[in-house]
Amino acid sequence: MIKPFEPDLVYYEPGALDYPLGKELVARFQNMKIPVRPTTSHNQVKGLPGKTPLDKYRIAKRTLVIGVKKSLKFEQSKPSAEYAIPLATGCMGHCHYCYLQTTLGKRPYIRIYVNLDEIFSQAEKYIQERAPEITRFEAACTSDPVGIEHISGSLFKTIEFMGKQPLGRLRFVTKYANVEPLLNADHKGHTRFRFSINADYVVKHFEPGTSPLPDRIEAAGKVAEAGYPLGFIIAPIMSSFSGWKEQYEALLKNLSDRLPEVDDLTFELITHRYTQSAKRVIEERYPKTKLDMDDEKRRKKWGPYGRVKYVYPKEQMDEIKDFMHRTISTYFPRAEILYFT
Repeated sequence: MIKPFEPDLVYYEPGALDYPLGKELVARFQNMKIPVRPTTSHNQVKGLPGKTPLDKYRIAKRTLVIGVKKSLKFEQSKPSAEYAIPLATGCMGHCHYCYLQTTLGKRPYIRIYVNLDEIFSQAEKYIQERAPEITRFEAACTSDPVGIEHISGSLFKTIEFMGKQPLGRLRFVTKYANVEPLLNADHKGHTRFRFSINADYVVKHFEPGTSPLPDRIEAAGKVAEAGYPLGFIIAPIMSSFSGWKEQYEALLKNLSDRLPEVDDLTFELITHRYTQSAKRVIEERYPKTKLDMDDEKRRKKWGPYGRVKYVYPKEQMDEIKDFMHRTISTYFPRAEILYFT
């Protein structure tokens, strides 16, 4: 089990002190003798130490900002959910392939939003607008909220809030195993607790700073026993290393052997892809990365806003899809595969 994250440096917006969670967090870090500094905006932290861009990046990943989420217009979160519910931004993990490498740009520090009642009120409005349909909210679009739950407590409150919403559902995914603070939440089956898992090769080479895979699987068993609907995201699926089929089958067999029987289980499958901007950032931040980003071995796929993603060729994609579907159905015949992309 890895040691729970604690920041080396903390900033706070003065407005955060108008909220109980903001006051609590500032006092917490001051009592821990961690440097705490004011900032005008959680989006514009200045004065981070570090001589080189790489130094600044590594220090920023150990920096926490306590802020207020001013824009309460929730982003869409397809295909996982209708909306992203903004509890936090940023992650302490160092996954080489992560899309947050580019979406967070030069602000990879972790932000916790303390105006939870306002965020919940906005979520209720979205639920009411879509009634009588179910409205799903994704809590991990821009962060891994489980990794900071021991600090914020926000996820527990969100789970219990959503448990009271007849037409509201919550979803999030994590690479962290410190799930104990969430096991006693009154979720009423309205929260799907998902874990990101992968082949040993991928976890070993591309997911530093996250919980080891056996710890994630053990945590998933605890979550299942707590009655949560359970899910797994296998992402990014890579077929560019030797023995990839054997490793993914071993992953699923191990998962099947160690999990209790689960009635409500889902899988989401996402193959590896990248953009040119992501490739530049990844190579700058992780110059020794073993990520396969050979443009000549990829197919261009146009995404929203004119962005081009480099994905596997169609034949390779078809092979991955067929193999993963067959293997999952072998070890988890009652599970639902929500999508493959």
